[in-house]
Amino acid sequence: QVQLVESGGGLVQAGESLRLSCAASGSIFSFNAMGWYRQAPGKQRELVATITSGGSTNYADSVKGRFTISRGNAKNTVYLQMNSLKPEDTAVYYCNADVILDNYARYDYWGQGTRVTVSS
Repeated sequence: QVQLVESGGGLVQAGESLRLSCAASGSIFSFNAMGWYRQAPGKQRELVATITSGGSTNYADSVKGRFTISRGNAKNTVYLQMNSLKPEDTAVYYCNADVILDNYARYDYWGQGTRVTVSS
């Protein structure tokens, strides 16, 4: 029905950058918000950044000033620019979308994740 597909993860050294992408597809009427979450080994999933349809953003304190979330022109995509990466950023990053479906139901979807590994 509705799918989110993440891409852009990989293995980098500390101080380098990555850009994650997420594309949504399916019978979506509109988006309320999209965001990125991450889960490191042995830890709970945590919020990284979110952006609403109105453009408001929210960041975890640990990434503020280093990461930037943005929406694509088509509004069915979201990006996460990650600069000055640190080993503690190592995690699987998940895309999230809060959407209104064509039947006007509100629903929350998750991607399968893309792995980011930062070596020192």
